[in-house]
Amino acid sequence: MEGPADDVTVRSANRKCSALTGSARKTKDNAADWHNLMIKWDKLSEEGFNMAANIANLRRTQSDQLQAGTPPPGAGAAELQHECSGLQDVIDKMAAVLTKMKRLVTSQRGVRELEEFQFGGEGRKVPLFHSWTTKQFEDSSCVLLEAFGQELRLKQAILQELAHTTTSDLCMVYLTCWLHQPFIPPQARLTLEALLLETGHRLL
Repeated sequence: MEGPADDVTVRSANRKCSALTGSARKTKDNAADWHNLMIKWDKLSEEGFNMAANIANLRRTQSDQLQAGTPPPGAGAAELQHECSGLQDVIDKMAAVLTKMKRLVTSQRGVRELEEFQFGGEGRKVPLFHSWTTKQFEDSSCVLLEAFGQELRLKQAILQELAHTTTSDLCMVYLTCWLHQPFIPPQARLTLEALLLETGHRLL
């Protein structure tokens, strides 16, 4: 992930040093995990974009050769298959990241349910950190999960279509969609920043 979010790194040693316990500790750890998973996602997305661009270039070359009446060499088909396999591997890793994001939502939901059990339906009277209720932490996690889930489905669709596309303009549409990640808008990044601010990973 680009920008100032890159300076948040939480390791197990850091977690042991904190005096936070219970719901606050779990929520703060979840926020750090969201940050780290989003960084991993963005690195995979960049890696996948390079492969997708290679696929688009190979398909364009093959299309040009066919139009010129020159059969594309067998090596080109093998290279295309190699790039497609690599892109599938990237998407599989992104799906694994999404699975971990789902676990964070489940974890945060568990924190909220525990607090409702302890304090009643309205939850605790005093915020865990600055101002957010436990439900707001859960809601923010759900917003992030929905965004990344939709983006993964888009990338899976691009993988299915890109290797069969011969039109340069359509290839560019697919590449642009992959690069700009339309289902992860700036609001999703702001949601993460708010989560980091609220839990103390960012200074107010």
